[in-house]
Amino acid sequence: MPRQAPDQLVVTRATPEDWKLVSEWAAAEGWNPGLADAACFFTQDPDGFFLGRIDGEPVSAISVVNYSPDYAFLGFYLVRPDQRGRGHGLTTWKTALAHAGERTVGLDGVPAQQDNYRRSGFELAYRTNRYGGSAPAGRPSPTHVVPAEAAGLDAVIAYDGARYPADRPHFLRNWLTADGHRALARVADGRVTGYGVIRPGRDAYRIGPLFADTADDARALLDGLTADLDGAPFAIDVPEANPEATALATSLGLTPSFATARMYTGPVRPVSTATIFGVTSLELG
Repeated sequence: MPRQAPDQLVVTRATPEDWKLVSEWAAAEGWNPGLADAACFFTQDPDGFFLGRIDGEPVSAISVVNYSPDYAFLGFYLVRPDQRGRGHGLTTWKTALAHAGERTVGLDGVPAQQDNYRRSGFELAYRTNRYGGSAPAGRPSPTHVVPAEAAGLDAVIAYDGARYPADRPHFLRNWLTADGHRALARVADGRVTGYGVIRPGRDAYRIGPLFADTADDARALLDGLTADLDGAPFAIDVPEANPEATALATSLGLTPSFATARMYTGPVRPVSTATIFGVTSLELG
């Protein structure tokens, strides 16, 4: 069978309606996308989603979402299985990366692709492991844990800013309040000491972010987020850069399923790594 040339691929910006199909592709890859993820993602940068088509038929996808004048994040890099090995992914990649301009770009990719990403200018920052399991029933209610709205969304958004490479107030106001999402904060002496969000996914609930001053704060938030799951499975993406986060996941009986590599094309502003117990998402950082 003759190989199709990459220039037969037409890459255009995608719509939220287009992204329903891409979410199905992500689910087929085992990524377990959150049910309301796409709606939240598009509110951050509606021009940052791209679809490659051949004769009008979708075959590839990618997102490059701009968060600030200095930072963007790449995700959803997918090619339909029957169209792989034909150059369509690289064509889609190059088209979408132009959207980031001169920004530093981050991504979470499978470790096996690290060498390919390095050739595009990405360097490893740390690895992330997805841990999964189910919450035991009958635990006492955690103390000092309240709905994020009760702690004040502005306070939660300010707390997030020290733990992410860009301020993202618009995205967070949607992420914290989206349909099916539940956001909790821990407050001590009137100050936010951590927050987390749980949302339904295709195969399991997903927790992210989970940011907390200490492992005790993170444990209390995890207990609160999973208290109503009735044994349903959940997953959290834990950065190896915070050993206490790995220790917490292990102590709860969670088991790792797969790893990703966080990589950047350049410098990012310093973040409080020791307070990141779970990343927001592998698709948007």
